Amino acid sequence: MHIGCPKEIKPQEFRVGMTPNAAREAVAHGHTVTIEAGAGVGAGFTDADYTDAGAKLAETAAEVFATADMIVKVKEPQAVERKMLREGQILFTYLHLAPDPEQTKDLLASGATCIAYETVTDDRGGLPLLAPMSEVAGRLAPQVGAWTLQKANGGRGVLMGGVPGVGPARVVVIGGGVVGTHAAKIAAGMGADVTVLDRSLPRLRYLDDVFGGQFKTSYASAGNTVELAAEADMIIGAVLIPGAAAPKLISRAQLANLKPGAALVDVAIDQGGCFETSRATTHQDPIYDVDGIMHYCVANMPGAVARTSTIALGNATMPFMLALADKGWRQACADDPHLLNGLNVHAGQLTYYAVGKALGIDVLAPSLALKN
Repeated sequence: MHIGCPKEIKPQEFRVGMTPNAAREAVAHGHTVTIEAGAGVGAGFTDADYTDAGAKLAETAAEVFATADMIVKVKEPQAVERKMLREGQILFTYLHLAPDPEQTKDLLASGATCIAYETVTDDRGGLPLLAPMSEVAGRLAPQVGAWTLQKANGGRGVLMGGVPGVGPARVVVIGGGVVGTHAAKIAAGMGADVTVLDRSLPRLRYLDDVFGGQFKTSYASAGNTVELAAEADMIIGAVLIPGAAAPKLISRAQLANLKPGAALVDVAIDQGGCFETSRATTHQDPIYDVDGIMHYCVANMPGAVARTSTIALGNATMPFMLALADKGWRQACADDPHLLNGLNVHAGQLTYYAVGKALGIDVLAPSLALKN
């Protein structure tokens, strides 16, 4: 199979879809790999690193899209990239379709087979291709939140760990999954007073057992959320419904109950955001003010640490990429129901229920798509 990896063109996105190691593995499996020149520079990989691994270089993204049987990326294809997709081509990347009707429409029109990293599952009920970026984003969230809290940025002017005689920042993390756990660990490590909210009692028990003493836990009832949010200096939104739009957990009206200058860090912004007032921002212009509350809603947070993120993502995606290339998407998905769960679009039809529900589009069962 011919595998292509274009340079990411989303603003301030420095990651790359394939590492040189992934390219080397694919070539060793007998596949052809084409990388757009300069694609890896933002993550610290030179063109020579790829050619040494056996990959070919293309001068333009158009050449990559025109020649490859499978496109491997990081972020969802931008409008200009979607126009280059063709019928029968495989797209393997993050998609986040539920809050993005325009992208969904274009992918359906392309006729391509689109497999989303964020909905591939594993036998433990996890999301193995989302997890590494969730870990990175979770660890970044307190860091960028602490910056947002600085007075020069419009924040409350509160130091995360406080100082002797002055209490630490109060941080509320909504969601106790991968993002929330890593966010809580880092925030607590910075000296903050941290509380994690979740609706799963087994998850809260697990967090208490493993991290007891580092941070507190609380059940995420509406009342508890409102009460704790009103006391918080920073609120980190870390909720996830796989493939679906994120629920809105804090309304605009509730902003009036928050401390002036409090920081909202919305890690769920890729899925539409979990605060009503959230809108996607970039690393170049990451924060904005709504009613005196500072919002940090960068839609590709892990891109800020592109080398770490690229290597972590490449480690996770490589086995699935090789399976798709070695077997073709139909056989690979037939052999692995977890990979089949990643199928979102095929031949002009939507194949992921949560996206169809969010966008009001009829869905074809993935098992039926295998036969088309």
